[in-house]
Amino acid sequence: MKPAEVFKLIKEKNIKFVDFKFTDIPGVQQHFTCPIADVGEDIFESGHGFDGSSIRGFRQINESDMLLIPDPATAMVDPFCEIPTLSLVGNVEDPLTREKYNRDPRNIAINAENYLKSTGLGDICYIGPELEFFLFSEVRYESNPWGCSYSVDSGEAIWNSGKDERGDNGRPNLGGKIRFKEGYFPLPPVDSLQNVRSEMCQVMEECGIHVETHHHEVATAGQCEIDMRFDSLLSMADKSLLYKYIIKNVAAKHNLSACFMPKPIFGDNGSGMHTHVSIWKGNKNLMAGNGYAGLSDFALHFIGGLIKHANSILAFSNPTTNSYKRLVPGYEAPVNLAYSQRNRSAAIRIPMYSTNEKTKRVEFRCPDPLANPYLAFAAIMMAGLDGVQNKISPGKPLDKNIYDLPPDEAKLVPKAAGSLDAALQALEDDHEYLLKGDVFTEDLVMNYIEWKRVNEVDAIRLRPHPHEFMMYYNS
Repeated sequence: MKPAEVFKLIKEKNIKFVDFKFTDIPGVQQHFTCPIADVGEDIFESGHGFDGSSIRGFRQINESDMLLIPDPATAMVDPFCEIPTLSLVGNVEDPLTREKYNRDPRNIAINAENYLKSTGLGDICYIGPELEFFLFSEVRYESNPWGCSYSVDSGEAIWNSGKDERGDNGRPNLGGKIRFKEGYFPLPPVDSLQNVRSEMCQVMEECGIHVETHHHEVATAGQCEIDMRFDSLLSMADKSLLYKYIIKNVAAKHNLSACFMPKPIFGDNGSGMHTHVSIWKGNKNLMAGNGYAGLSDFALHFIGGLIKHANSILAFSNPTTNSYKRLVPGYEAPVNLAYSQRNRSAAIRIPMYSTNEKTKRVEFRCPDPLANPYLAFAAIMMAGLDGVQNKISPGKPLDKNIYDLPPDEAKLVPKAAGSLDAALQALEDDHEYLLKGDVFTEDLVMNYIEWKRVNEVDAIRLRPHPHEFMMYYNS
């Protein structure tokens, strides 16, 4: 939409409020809402002021004033507000200099798209993420100096197979529970979330998200996946956050809680965000060629860049301590930094569903759904472009099931970082490729590393774990 079209929509839908959204450094959307009477037609130029000192990873209190410039292309009538409300996603600027704020994740995604064009290598980067999530019927957790605990529950879960459920929903337990790692593609009534996911998809379509498919995922306890059609890097990052917003709100409507943590359940599969990438120039898909798996030299060098910089990418694409409870062998997790056609045991897969060159792409399987999509997608593209610019070889493909390799072969395959601390160290040591074209800045990278170490790595490292009592209390 253009600004004039936005104000036309406001009149047509009798909009009463405008909700302004932006994203903090960890990747959680924030918002504030204004009555329509206080939103002038110059809003797309003058923006709206807000306090940035309370936003995670943003400004100090002595430099707190920030400006949000809404993007008219993101205009959408909010599907969950009872009073007609227009949603607008914006970019953060410094109110004094009117320069783009270098710690605003959305600005970094815009920088990445502009950088791609400036290199002459391509015109557009298409991203197709597969976000997985859990829908729980109950969630409880607490953490304090003298104890901590958590519990999650789902009517689908195998651990409820012996439970008397009449007190919960008025009917006896009818079985049909999903065993660990056996949740892939069951029919209803075992898949009890079919209608909920369909409703989520319907709302997504109404909000401009093209949905390709939805299904139950491998884990027990309500693991789901809804796949969006690919889009440009910035647009897909916007859609990924809208996707989460819709899923959480539809879930709440059905007395369910949506969880995007990569590993909320011990002993079962975690949730990933496999990310498909292709670079185009004009009408040509630069990934397609006559090489291995129908790839071009461009694509193979792109893979080389992903493998070389994989562990520093993980600091953005797998950005939590919980991320590395998913990135472990044995749970279909992509811990092996190798590439292969069709092979889901490699961190980089080349899908082979079609021979059409327009469908040729690279799938990076490490990311998870707690990633800030603006930062993660930008980092993935920048690493791949660095591989292209420096003609980095990806080595030979590995078309075996890597999980079944004998130990002497397996140890030769490089592995993904095993902790958030290790990924942050990799980012500190290897981030020059992100600074090209001022896409990322040294300030953002260092601020991100410090914030994560203090607020997440140390927060977990300093606290006793409940299972440590199981292992050590009687020692």
